[in-house]
Amino acid sequence: MRNSPNRIVATVFGAVYVLVGLLGFAVTGGVGFIATEGGLLLGVFQVNPLHNIAHLLIGAALLIAGFANVTAAKSVNTVVGGAYLLLGIIGFFLAGTAANILALNTADHFLHLASAIVLLGVGLGAERSARVATA
Repeated sequence: MRNSPNRIVATVFGAVYVLVGLLGFAVTGGVGFIATEGGLLLGVFQVNPLHNIAHLLIGAALLIAGFANVTAAKSVNTVVGGAYLLLGIIGFFLAGTAANILALNTADHFLHLASAIVLLGVGLGAERSARVATA
């Protein structure tokens, strides 16, 4: 099922997150690895080198799963979506504290929540077994 929603979403999100991770390094020159305030990506999203590496790793996991098979894509979409949901919520409490080692800001929180909605929605809702669909 090459055209499965899970494989498409994993591949597209993976490519975007890898690109964002790479572009992030263009704005984090001189920013500490775990600085609580970072450079602005696209003038809005705050990033530091650790945040960039996280984007690269998440993007790679999504890409690999998207290219692998439906089961892998579904699993990774769900896990990453759950992690982003948690990060999106916790991020509001981390901002402005020493625990904000990813240099998160409000724009990041909302982007993480939006990513979570899409990834969890597709991961949990698409490609249900035929038995469930006919029940």
